[in-house]
Amino acid sequence: MELTRRDVLKGTLAASAGAATFGVPHIFVRRLTQANAQDKTIKVGILHSLSGTIAIIERSLHNAELLAIDEINAKGGILGKKIEPIVEDPKSEVRFFKEKAEKLILKDKVAAVLGCYTSASRQSVLPVFEKYNSVLLYPTLYEAQECSYNCFYTGAVPNQQLSDFVPWLIKKVGPKFYLIGSNYIYPKETNREVKAYLAKYGGETVAEEYAPLGSTEFSTTINKIRSAKPNVVFSDLVGDSIVAFYKQYRQFGITSKDIPIGTPITTEEEIRAMGPENAIGHYTSFNYFQSLKNPVNERFVKAFKAKYGQDKVTNAVMEAAYFQTYFLAQAIEKLKGNTDPDGLIQEGLPGQQFQAPQGKVKIDPVNHHTWLWARIGRANGDGQFDVVDESKDWIRPDPWTRVRIAISQRFRRGRSPGRSTSSEADGPRLWRWASAHLHQREAKGGWLRRCSRSF
Repeated sequence: MELTRRDVLKGTLAASAGAATFGVPHIFVRRLTQANAQDKTIKVGILHSLSGTIAIIERSLHNAELLAIDEINAKGGILGKKIEPIVEDPKSEVRFFKEKAEKLILKDKVAAVLGCYTSASRQSVLPVFEKYNSVLLYPTLYEAQECSYNCFYTGAVPNQQLSDFVPWLIKKVGPKFYLIGSNYIYPKETNREVKAYLAKYGGETVAEEYAPLGSTEFSTTINKIRSAKPNVVFSDLVGDSIVAFYKQYRQFGITSKDIPIGTPITTEEEIRAMGPENAIGHYTSFNYFQSLKNPVNERFVKAFKAKYGQDKVTNAVMEAAYFQTYFLAQAIEKLKGNTDPDGLIQEGLPGQQFQAPQGKVKIDPVNHHTWLWARIGRANGDGQFDVVDESKDWIRPDPWTRVRIAISQRFRRGRSPGRSTSSEADGPRLWRWASAHLHQREAKGGWLRRCSRSF
């Protein structure tokens, strides 16, 4: 393999900071892509929990990615090379995600990793991918306010999930919200967004609380909900906690007609685990539901059930896991089989499009997030969702909504360029300025490190 000057410089900088965990300096970790071009397969890491409290949903992501790999390989693979999945189980433990990510990059020398579910797991591995200049495709909805040169985000951000959902709930159900979530990054950051939308649309927060990850006892919380008498319980619980909460909610005699649950997380998978009788009438906001009527989705559902069992269900997060696998395959094909990470990041993945089960999706070339559709579903007695509202077109991802608001507010207080004061009437102008400012920062590569640190 012939090393370029750029390889040597990158390797020297990394080596000066010390050897990697496996005793391999950065110069030799850069995937050895020229040598790997001789391999008979293209290795791809699969990093989802197959055990532990989050396995209830992460296993479905793992299954969807393997389904996509099987389909791609059945059609000849990528330019004649089959994809070889390298599977690791981090067991729902954040510390294992980092360890397994390093193994996949350094020992297995995968072209990229499809992985993670929680924001905690994603944030634990991002420094690993950035340190070794590898590629992560992350399929889960998340709180935004982040981007990384080495990560592509194929799940929803708040402007694709909450911006319509919260005002819809206020209008259709009522303004008083009781917020409950699992105690980690995503629920807390999501509820910050929810509270901002409540303030904007005339809603209010009557209570807010967080349960330890994996909690399955909610009797005290449900009694508090009864006393608070909200119109909506907005739930950011994850994993096994979802199943336990919904079951106990019904056992306490509270139905969706009394106080419906609204959530951006609960999918068909959790409903299958809890039984549809425990979810009927409650609301979820997602980009995809199994019940969507279109030929692509019907083929997807049929193929998934054929591979994993007729009792299995599909869901929004696994749909993203499915189409991101195709994104990666298309990117490698575009690069004529080259799996160099900089090539994938700069040329292969940005702008990739795919006709997914939810509709056409696309990786935004500026911010590494994905154009998606928005839908609101009401759980029915069959364990599926009836779509009660949906977007008319795909929605551009905006991971910086909160920052745009902050910039607009800052200059509205008298700091706008070229002016000593700004009035409320300047709001639209300032929003456009903030958007253009952020777009320039993104386009200039301000996200070579996680962008949230640069604002």
